[in-house]
Amino acid sequence: MSNQAKKTTLRAGTITAGTALLMLISSPAFALTRDDGDDPGQGLSVIETLGLYVAAPIVLFLVIAGLVMVGDKSRKQVDAKG
Repeated sequence: MSNQAKKTTLRAGTITAGTALLMLISSPAFALTRDDGDDPGQGLSVIETLGLYVAAPIVLFLVIAGLVMVGDKSRKQVDAKG
């Protein structure tokens, strides 16, 4: 094995080990202790979660897309007349 290959292997192993260590440290198991003043509210129901993270972004996307289409149609009408 060449010297360059050994350096590359050592570098890759170090990065992999460091990344694994950082992910282990930031795992949710370490988030169980509460901070002073921490007052979490009630959890969301399934319907609330789906509404907030699925339905709301879809509706927002459709509203934005609709506004863009209306603006584009009005511009085409002005260009056709002028």
